[in-house]
Amino acid sequence: MQHREELHELLARAGLTVVEEVSPGSLFPPEAGWRIARGIAAPDGVVREGLDAAWWRRLCDVDGEFLVAVLRHRIGGNDSWWTRVRHAGSGVPELTGDPGFVALSLDGQVLLAEVPDVGGPRVTALDRLPQRLEEAAVAAGRETEVERAEVWAAVPGRRAWPLHWAEGIGFNSTATDELLIRLLDVEDGFLHGCDRPAVLDAALAHPDPRVRSRPADTFRPKLTSDQWVHLVRAEPSPNRRVLWAERACIWGAELPDDVYDDLLADPSRAQAAELPGLPAQQLPDLAADTDPRVRAAACARWDDLAASLRERLLADTDYAVRTAALLAHHTGVPMPREVFAALPDPRRALERCRLTPGLEAELVRDGDAEVRRALAANPGLGRPGVAALAEDPQDDIRSAVALRPDLTEEQRATVRHDFDPTSMSHTVPWVEALHGDAEAMRRLAASSHPLIRRSVARARHLPPDVVARLSRDGDRVVRLFLAESCEDAPGDLLLEVWRWWDGSFSHPDRPRSHPNFPRAGLLRYAADPSGRMRRLALDDPESTPADVARLARDPEAEVRRRAAEDPRLSPADAMRLLNDPQAHVRGTAVRNPRLPARVLAGLLHDRETACAAVTNPAIPVPVLHRILAAAEAAVAALR
Repeated sequence: MQHREELHELLARAGLTVVEEVSPGSLFPPEAGWRIARGIAAPDGVVREGLDAAWWRRLCDVDGEFLVAVLRHRIGGNDSWWTRVRHAGSGVPELTGDPGFVALSLDGQVLLAEVPDVGGPRVTALDRLPQRLEEAAVAAGRETEVERAEVWAAVPGRRAWPLHWAEGIGFNSTATDELLIRLLDVEDGFLHGCDRPAVLDAALAHPDPRVRSRPADTFRPKLTSDQWVHLVRAEPSPNRRVLWAERACIWGAELPDDVYDDLLADPSRAQAAELPGLPAQQLPDLAADTDPRVRAAACARWDDLAASLRERLLADTDYAVRTAALLAHHTGVPMPREVFAALPDPRRALERCRLTPGLEAELVRDGDAEVRRALAANPGLGRPGVAALAEDPQDDIRSAVALRPDLTEEQRATVRHDFDPTSMSHTVPWVEALHGDAEAMRRLAASSHPLIRRSVARARHLPPDVVARLSRDGDRVVRLFLAESCEDAPGDLLLEVWRWWDGSFSHPDRPRSHPNFPRAGLLRYAADPSGRMRRLALDDPESTPADVARLARDPEAEVRRRAAEDPRLSPADAMRLLNDPQAHVRGTAVRNPRLPARVLAGLLHDRETACAAVTNPAIPVPVLHRILAAAEAAVAALR
């Protein structure tokens, strides 16, 4: 609000009355105006002399109104808005000078601008703007190979933005492994999505610990087991070595025994003793360790310990070790009342220990809901206790009982529970553990509980009859999870889910990126009333450049964006989409390889577009190396 008030005050001082803020909608956007004002991808016919009264008269309509945006006074969200103003005076609005402005006539025909530049203010005046932009777009398709070569030979040569280039160049699909390995000394953000083995090997061997850790410290690490092992072994910090070993286990990597030997020989031995993948032969030493934290950690592997070691831990001199051993012991042997009563904090016993029948019967009717809530998920709870809690007055307690693995589906169906179908769902762990069991999946796919069925749908592979059943499930999140996770999801389901789902952070671009997603016949959606379906038309193998051109003019921004990413887009349409009202369409057009080299080189040298433009795959690899060299020099100068 303060930003808007400052803008309104500035405009008032310039002799302008604010009428309203105007969303670009279908208008020429302020961002494209700023770009032309800076001389990037500007059409012919630009007047660079001072803005006299005649130009201002051409800008204003009969009521003296026009659209304006002021530098450093951005109004709007992803796309900045125009401010509609009225000039009632006879003179010229006092907008010239700092900070800079761009103005557009209400009919979109006249563009005026003044922006700061190295040699002083840069003035822009254009009439017949749509016609000139169209002429520039048509001319873009006439660029010759010789002209392209001349353009690239001069890059980088003008005002450069090497730090912006460094940020984006790693996402250029044509960048070689050699270039990306060089880039590691400058910028490592691209490693979050990198899956190139040679580059990941180089990152893991890099002298900078921040670079070494980056491939593992991502949402979905793409490291092999050997690379995880290398990361663990090369890490100088004992605590971080254990952290990487833990991450490696979580992501399914297999660590050799000697890695565990080294971890247990570190100062972080107590933390390493908690790793679930420790070889069984290490357990006797851990159970007899001088450090009570290590002995307590050994209790987590109770079933793997010899009877003599268990007895020793139960009689340990350290209270924390004895407690850990006692709790582990009573996961198999029912805990009597006197032992339970002696626990200073009974919560862990309530959550994991088996209890004697009398104690259990008393606790499941305890007046403290927290006691019953802890018991509801206890895997050792007896059938009478489960039955009692299934009728608990607390909704959340009954809901926890409804997800227990020891219920039959008939029993589960009788438990009244609350379930919000719109809430975020997480895979139920015990269902996930059964993903490889076809019979279990078949049984659970018929469950009355949506979370159970949703968890089944997350399996990577399922029997055909289970897939068919889940594809017809009345809970659309079940169908969504099947489309996202199951490699056996059928094409008709994927197409149905596409109508209302565009992809999530965890499963980007699914269902459209699913290997079973239908491609043939999608042209039938080219004239569909739904823009979502029109987007699919260009995925049809029979689609043509003419189809791309038609959708580049679609009224819906997402359809135009799909056309903007198509490599069959004409250079003229790529130029047109650079001036699209929507920022995400313009940003996609900047990355299209059909942009003329002259225009792309200009975008590379513009601060606002440099980071996106450097990802364009049309930039020749030798030019990428020169751009990286400029980035290396800039980073070196800052150090």
